[in-house]
Amino acid sequence: MMNFALSEEQEAVRKLVRSFVDKEIMPYIQEWDANHHFEPSVLKRLAELELMGVCIPEKYGGSGMDYNTLAIVCDELERGDTAFRTAVSVHTGLNSMTVLQWGNEFQKQKYLTPQAKGEKLAAFGLTEPGAGSDVAAMVTTARKDGDSYILNGSKLWISLADYADNFLIFAYTDKSKKHNGISCFIVERTFPGVTTRAIKGKLGIRAGNTGEVILEDVRVPAENLLGEEGEGFKIAMSALDNGRFTVAAGACGTIQACLEASLKYCHERETFGKKIGQHQLVQQMIAKMVAGLETSRLLVYRAGWLKNQGVRNTRETSLAKWIACDAAWEAASDAVQIHGAYGYSNEYPVERYLRNAKAPVIYEGTREIHTIMQAEYALGYRKDKPLNKMLPKWPFEDVRDILE
Repeated sequence: MMNFALSEEQEAVRKLVRSFVDKEIMPYIQEWDANHHFEPSVLKRLAELELMGVCIPEKYGGSGMDYNTLAIVCDELERGDTAFRTAVSVHTGLNSMTVLQWGNEFQKQKYLTPQAKGEKLAAFGLTEPGAGSDVAAMVTTARKDGDSYILNGSKLWISLADYADNFLIFAYTDKSKKHNGISCFIVERTFPGVTTRAIKGKLGIRAGNTGEVILEDVRVPAENLLGEEGEGFKIAMSALDNGRFTVAAGACGTIQACLEASLKYCHERETFGKKIGQHQLVQQMIAKMVAGLETSRLLVYRAGWLKNQGVRNTRETSLAKWIACDAAWEAASDAVQIHGAYGYSNEYPVERYLRNAKAPVIYEGTREIHTIMQAEYALGYRKDKPLNKMLPKWPFEDVRDILE
């Protein structure tokens, strides 16, 4: 049975992250955003608070908390800025949780444990210049050579590209098999042939690092193959179930931030002899934010509850990501409208919320992809089968060796 009440531990985590955001992000974020500056010390502090591996079992260096606690962390971080939620989403959701799900014991000890402790940063390399929603259009290749693979290609729009120590890189080991010919590799930044460069001129998430990862004859040990050859597409899709979950949770933080800023402004600004919060059309926008926030959080917590049960949640996570990200975009647009001309200026934070809110509507499955997915589920065209490897149920101590 789902229980929507947060546990004492979850409430404590929410308060901890909210306090962290108020003290260590809010006072500086306008400057970081304006200067396109990524501040890695924020992630170091999160590691000190044991929040970079919040839902990774203690056995592998994590905090051992449940998946909805991860959602709470992402929610509160994005209330400060999308850049830092994105970093946690990529490091924890897309990479570390994927290694937890698909990795062998050697890979978990070597890579997952230092990542969960925040000693190493991790990123995810699926998207390419010509391959986004159409994953099979990727051109990156991995050729077997003795006890290694030689990787060639490039990955684009990679968060933490210039800062990550480890990457999950997807490449074709057999192009003739299409989706079934894609494999996944753990690639270290220090491997010869790996270079990165930042992407400049982004509309939003300017306080985050995004870039290209270039692979030129990169020799990767065969022991760094995650899963089996040809399982890369399955691994990528399961990783997106985790990444989309964190994106949806983060979108709730954007709505929360928009609501808080708008309520404050409504009580300060007067027009036509009364506070603007007394105007019915302004109230309509506030009400829509409240509805979007409550709806989105319920969808996120339902997906998290399914994760805690060890149940595949592709459909539910897709719905949460679609609805929450759309609601965040609408909330940010309405927040700018409520602020009027001031909303168009960086004197107030809502213009940053609007710029930041656009990217999540696009990445990790565009709004259009999720719309199609939900229609195909309803029509019976799409049905999920249990994966041969699932994330461990929570509490982890009860199933500590589930993947061994």
